[in-house]
Amino acid sequence: MSRRLVLTADDLGREAGTSLEIARLAADGAITASTVIVVAPGAEAAATAVARAGIVPRLHATLSSEGGLPAWRPVRAAASLVSADGMLPFDPAEVKARADAADVAAELDAQLQRLTSWGIRPLALDSHAGTLYGLSGRPFIAEALELAARHGLGFRLPRDPALYLGGALPVEVASIHATGVAAADAAGVPIPAAIATNRTPAAQLGSYASLRDGYLRLLGALPEGTSEIFMHPAPEHAVSGPDGILRAWELELLRDERFRAAIETEGIELVDVW
Repeated sequence: MSRRLVLTADDLGREAGTSLEIARLAADGAITASTVIVVAPGAEAAATAVARAGIVPRLHATLSSEGGLPAWRPVRAAASLVSADGMLPFDPAEVKARADAADVAAELDAQLQRLTSWGIRPLALDSHAGTLYGLSGRPFIAEALELAARHGLGFRLPRDPALYLGGALPVEVASIHATGVAAADAAGVPIPAAIATNRTPAAQLGSYASLRDGYLRLLGALPEGTSEIFMHPAPEHAVSGPDGILRAWELELLRDERFRAAIETEGIELVDVW
C-alpha cells in the first residue's frame, strides 16, 4: 500500500491575513486542502476565493471563539452553546461543560448548511480547537459522525492518534477514540490513517529550521494509507504572541523547496481527501 498525504491549511476565514495567504497557497498548488470557519466574518469571501483556486474548503466545525479576535456568533442561538453575550465562549472547556449534544448536532448541521449555501459542497469536516474530540472533556464525535454519514463526508478522526500525540492516548480517552473509529467504519465515514501537526511552542523550537526539521521527521513517520498534515499558516502580524511566529514559520514551510523535495523523496502522493 502506498502513502498518501492531505496537506491542509486550517482556519480559512479566521481573519483577513490568514485568508489571503491561504488563498495564495491554494492558487500556487502549495496545499491540497483547507478548512473554513464559517461563523467568522469574511468567511464566505475567503472560502469562495479558495474554491476558485481549485480547492473545496472543508467545514472547520467551530464551537468556541478564539482569543485575540472578536467573539464569533454561532449560526443558531442555542443557549447551551453561548456565553451571556450570545457569542461562542473563548474557553473550549466551557463548551465541554455546558453544551447540549442536541444543540451541538443542530449547530454542526447549520454550519454545513451555511457553507453549502455559498455554493461549496465540502468533502469532509473536522474540529476547530478540538472541541468535538473529548481529549479533555465530553466528546461530540457521535454528533459529527452522524452529520458526516448523512451527507457523505469524511471526518478528521485519526485511525492511529500516536503520530499526533507523540505517544499513546491517555487511558481515559482511549476507549472514546476506539468507539469513534468503530462507529466511523460502521457508518462508512472515511477517516485518515494518521494526522500530524506541530505542537511544540516557538520558544522551545527556537528557530524556523527546528520547525522544518520536525515536519521532515513527520513525513518519514507517516504510515501506509492516507494521512493528513495540517498547519495554520498566516503572516506573523495577523496573530499576536508566539503563536504568530509559529504560523509565519508554517507559511514559510509550505513554500520551502526542501519540504516539497522531501515529500517527493519519501514517495508520498499528495491528495485532497482521505
